[in-house]
Amino acid sequence: MKTLDRFVITDWFMHLQDRICQAIEKTDGKGVFEEELWQRPGGGGGRTRIIQNANIIEKGGVNFSQVHGILPEKIAQQLQVKGHDFFATGVSIVMHPFSPLVPIIHMNVRYFEVSSGEQWFGGGIDLTPIYVDPAQAQYFHQQIKHTCDLHDHTYYETFKKWADDYFFIKHRNETRGVGGVFFDRLGATADISLYQRFEFVKDIGNIFAPIYTKFMEENKDISYGKGEKQFQAIRRGRYVEFNLVYDKGTKFGLDTDGRTESILMSMPPDANWLYNYQPLPGSKEAATLAYLRKDVDWIGVA
Repeated sequence: MKTLDRFVITDWFMHLQDRICQAIEKTDGKGVFEEELWQRPGGGGGRTRIIQNANIIEKGGVNFSQVHGILPEKIAQQLQVKGHDFFATGVSIVMHPFSPLVPIIHMNVRYFEVSSGEQWFGGGIDLTPIYVDPAQAQYFHQQIKHTCDLHDHTYYETFKKWADDYFFIKHRNETRGVGGVFFDRLGATADISLYQRFEFVKDIGNIFAPIYTKFMEENKDISYGKGEKQFQAIRRGRYVEFNLVYDKGTKFGLDTDGRTESILMSMPPDANWLYNYQPLPGSKEAATLAYLRKDVDWIGVA
């Protein structure tokens, strides 16, 4: 079996960031990512790349980080790891388009190791449409399932359920969107090498650009009005609630003294909270909210 080290993994993640930025810029036709290099006081740093006020994307980020140092005791207890020196690298992406008919998308792929010798991968990809299009959700899940099946036929169902449970806004009793896959602590086992885990993570990373640029192209010219924009602001508010209350990546970044601006780049440029918002019965807004639940068979839905 091939072996891995942190340098090979880090290099691949850096190139993934490059390829995704190039694909988004080409499809958008106007926007250009601005890059900011940063250093973490405790060790390491990263490349924050932000696109704003483009043709299709109102605000988006494709961030790479590679950090190391002493793992805070709080994080060590949460992860149940024995060593206190850590190394982490990965790419994190969030896109907030202007149009409420182009979905929000998020992806994260990452690698983590501690000085005790433990190593694992984590991450996932999920879609948050403002208005759920069953055919679009079906396509999204078909592409993910195909990718998962190339590696293990149990991956899709296992990681889809994990995403349904993870991307769940408990205080609203609703999912953040139509889900996707989520996984963590994927290390070597007696049957699966760390290299094989990495190949799976690479394939997840590689499907981001073709999937999302397709959605950008197909939905960018669909007309919408003030009502759709208002609903977009409300749904963006739900996105903020999840990221600030539940998202483990946000908490990890802040607890390890990561760069605040980079950590919070996932926030939309604006959002809204209307008191006790209730959609009109039979409306397309009500139809979307009815879809925001766990265990939907998205491949068979359309």
